[in-house]
Amino acid sequence: MTSTFPSRRTRLAALALALLTAGPAWADRLADIKARGSLICATLNSSEPLGFQDLATCKTVGFDVDTCAAIAKHLGVALDLRSVSVEARIPELALGRVDVVAAALGYTKERAQQIAFTSAHYQVPIKIIVRVDSGLNKLADFKGRKISANKGSTPELYARRRTEAEVVTFQDPPAAFLALQQGKVDGLALAAPSAVRYVNETGGKFRFVDEPLAFEATALGVKKDEPALLAAVNTALEGMEASGEIDALWTKWYGPNTKYNLPREKKLTPISTFE
Repeated sequence: MTSTFPSRRTRLAALALALLTAGPAWADRLADIKARGSLICATLNSSEPLGFQDLATCKTVGFDVDTCAAIAKHLGVALDLRSVSVEARIPELALGRVDVVAAALGYTKERAQQIAFTSAHYQVPIKIIVRVDSGLNKLADFKGRKISANKGSTPELYARRRTEAEVVTFQDPPAAFLALQQGKVDGLALAAPSAVRYVNETGGKFRFVDEPLAFEATALGVKKDEPALLAAVNTALEGMEASGEIDALWTKWYGPNTKYNLPREKKLTPISTFE
């Protein structure tokens, strides 16, 4: 007699398929954040003024750190700050080790295939720093030359994409700039907010190439398939923009009373604008 009931193996296979199908729907990192009572936010720790160590307190401070703290406050939770290297930003998100990355994370279509981006909270040019007497004045001049950049950064990406130079990568901006100082490379590719201090603090020995590599939209990163968290962070950013909080943080770290004196030229912009 043939049973009309499914076999145990068939039932288990169906259950496994249902679990796989339903799994993503169960994932809700925002709920996890609320339950744990803290937002795990990753920043750099050697990129002044975005995220760097305060020598007096040995704590990581900076624009990105304050941005993380403000978002955590808007979400009603504490901040759990983590340090991350440039090349580890996307893997840390993908592995679920952090909730949000605020670490000079420039938007690219390639990165958007791996992680979700919030709205862009600022946009800056990526510039090349050279020695004053280098004779290098435009991107075409770097053919056959060497340019240093942070490993895994958008300056590295655009230096490879827009010049015919050999790109030499380093773990952080100080190391990349040291290579330029020592004459091991001919230029350093870096986003303007970080690059300004190197030009301003070296006694007129270095300057910017007039032609920028790119104009970079910078946002925060969230793991893909977490729409509730992405929406909550965007809502927090919108509230911060409307209240002037982002402008205040920018003025604190980049304004006229700092060594950078950089204006925040563009307001919060939906990331769909750049897709």
